[in-house]
Amino acid sequence: MNNNIHASAIVDSGAQIGEGTKVWHFTHICAGAKIGERCSLGQNVFVGSSAVIGNNVKIQNNVSVYDSVTIEDDVFCGPSMVFTNVYNPRSFIVRKNEYRPTLIKRGATIGANATIVCGITIGVYAFVGAGCVVNHDVKSYAVVVGVPSRQIGWMCECGIKLKIHKDDGVETCETCGLEYIVKDAECRKI
Repeated sequence: MNNNIHASAIVDSGAQIGEGTKVWHFTHICAGAKIGERCSLGQNVFVGSSAVIGNNVKIQNNVSVYDSVTIEDDVFCGPSMVFTNVYNPRSFIVRKNEYRPTLIKRGATIGANATIVCGITIGVYAFVGAGCVVNHDVKSYAVVVGVPSRQIGWMCECGIKLKIHKDDGVETCETCGLEYIVKDAECRKI
């Protein structure tokens, strides 16, 4: 057994866990789950059998990554944030054939206690504020907050909010020097 897996964790046979990944107390990883290298899965994390987690992903305590959730490389999932996989659940109706796929793209951050409603995509390096309820796609580099979430700006790859105030604006990050352009309500790195 990998010495990076705590003795209290349950890793079902058939789960794939990459080199250097740490699995903390009381975590359950189901058979079929795919987890990349150098990840950290905090205490009491659940990973479903068809969940896919990339490399260098940090999943904080009390997060469930259900079936049909795909998390790309370098994503941060804050403590107690929530993924869903059924849009209209009822305890007396089985809807496993209605799971809606959710995609969290490279470098995105999801804040503590945020809820990600199934069937959406969160773009590269997007930043979801703590406590948000996200029920629609989030653009790459966007910062969203609130219930329901709304976009309030753009975020650099290094995690500093950009000061772009108008469409067709160009901004150089004050911290790392990366340059961005906003055109047609989309942000991209130059």
